[in-house]
Amino acid sequence: MCGIVGAIADRDVVPVLIDGLKRLEYRGYDSAGIAVIGDGEVRRVRRTGRVAEMEAAARADNVQATLGIGHTRWATHGGVTEANAHPHASHGVALVHNGIIENHEQQRERLQQLGYAFESQTDTEVIAHLIHHYLKDGLDLLAALQRAVKELHGAYALAVVSRKEPHRMVVARMGCPLLVGLGEGENFVASDVSAIVQATRRVIFLEEGDTAEITRAGVRVFGADDAPVERDEHLSDVSLASLELGPYRHFMQKEIHEQPRAIGDTLEAIIDANAFEPALFGRDGAQVLDGVEGVQILACGTSFYAGSVARYWIEAISGLPCSVEIASEYRYRQAVANPKQLVVTISQSGETLDTMEALKYAKSLGHDRTLSICNVPESAIPRASRLVFYTRAGAEIGVASTKAFTTQLVGLFALAATLAKLHGRLDAEREAAYIEDLRHLPGSVQHALNLEPQIALWAERFAPKHHALFLGRGVHYPIALEGALKLKEISYIHAEAYPAGELKHGPLALVDADMPVVVIAPKDGLLEKVKSNMQEVRARGGELFVFTDADSNFEASEGVHVIRTPRHVGVLSPIVHTIPVQLLAYHTALSRGTDVDKPRNLAKAVTVE
Repeated sequence: MCGIVGAIADRDVVPVLIDGLKRLEYRGYDSAGIAVIGDGEVRRVRRTGRVAEMEAAARADNVQATLGIGHTRWATHGGVTEANAHPHASHGVALVHNGIIENHEQQRERLQQLGYAFESQTDTEVIAHLIHHYLKDGLDLLAALQRAVKELHGAYALAVVSRKEPHRMVVARMGCPLLVGLGEGENFVASDVSAIVQATRRVIFLEEGDTAEITRAGVRVFGADDAPVERDEHLSDVSLASLELGPYRHFMQKEIHEQPRAIGDTLEAIIDANAFEPALFGRDGAQVLDGVEGVQILACGTSFYAGSVARYWIEAISGLPCSVEIASEYRYRQAVANPKQLVVTISQSGETLDTMEALKYAKSLGHDRTLSICNVPESAIPRASRLVFYTRAGAEIGVASTKAFTTQLVGLFALAATLAKLHGRLDAEREAAYIEDLRHLPGSVQHALNLEPQIALWAERFAPKHHALFLGRGVHYPIALEGALKLKEISYIHAEAYPAGELKHGPLALVDADMPVVVIAPKDGLLEKVKSNMQEVRARGGELFVFTDADSNFEASEGVHVIRTPRHVGVLSPIVHTIPVQLLAYHTALSRGTDVDKPRNLAKAVTVE
């Protein structure tokens, strides 16, 4: 949940490092720092807070160099202090680290006995001392890194420089993303391609256990056994325009408004084929999906809620049993494997550690029918899966996921329809109807976005509140969960979500005039049930904020506020009803003055346990 960037060139790389860190700030923003090699010394500039503060300090010190590394931190071990900020150093060695070293306490004790003094509370500092320890034994920087990482337990992405070897940088990867950018007479390293896209779009994705040496002239990669290996070069399709705010105030606002395009791009292959086919999920689609007897979905956070919507779709449309589990729980329990079950992992970044480890665990149990739904090509989880459905949401910078969520839902609906077709439960007429509904989906989402002014007025009423309840039934219950998550993530209002029928089984005790209750109430078979649940709220003096459909028979009254989304869009309704709860969270946070794109204590890519 931190960001790494490094560069070696025949020009000053400090602007490259700082620009890269600004683009990575969504991955961690407790502190930032750079370390450069110049005049035979390591120069470090570190500051708590945002990259801009560190940038100002670097400029004031006139820091320039042709080799350097940088880091944005999301605190795990140790508080938010300059001493705990990366890069960490040891006797002329400096490094940056993403991940967590699980045996750092044992290593710290050992290194202290060897005479090393620690300046920080971090797990990272032990790596710097360990590498220096092996340099003293006569190893060069690459060999010292390779020796050191074999003694580390946990996850890491590392970039290391030394004052004694000013013409190269060495890196290592295990469990956390790391890539190498290829230039002309200059090369780069980063945890995310967005950090270096201004310099190059040619990248190599390092594999688990890889180490590498990076010089101006080229890159050498070594596998887990330290033997030289070749890794494929890729051309990134991330554009600089996708990483800029444009006319929007925040990336979250931009990404909410990009959803019609993101959904349309994600739908393109389905619309072009005019059919739900296994090939949508990869060349082995037919082989993997044929004979599937059930679906197991593994995900975290917002992706878990996408999977929760999919459970309703898969069971209702395909008739297959579907279970959805939080990845961090699944990986630590004694699961019962069914080799004919399809294991689906969902991750925006493709690097979510808990989800990756859950996938590894499922495969160790004998599950070889695996599908990843992901937004980042060539990331770790898709590479570990037999099938992949790439959502085409484009770069998502805001920490609170928006367009990634709705495009995940598109992919999951396509999976439900494809499984139904393979099992003889989707006839040609119904298939054509579903595809027609998908054609109209971007327009329906745009109509929902047009409700923003009304929702912004609601947000002003929410801003002074401390708690909120969200209610939904059936397939819209996970949308209530997602709405509550968004509100708490960026406005810091405590919010919970319940199936509306559960209201009388406990949560009703919380309802009073100061507890706003948001209800997802589309015109479906459960609408009358939801209306009854709403009456329970009004009878206790609660104030209702209801998202319903334009063609529902629903009227506003005292204590009942109503916003109508477009006409009911049938089975795809959860996607459309996601838009209002995103906008409500955004404008409430705006009214409260919180940092919308960088909420406290959170980061975008969760690559730690």
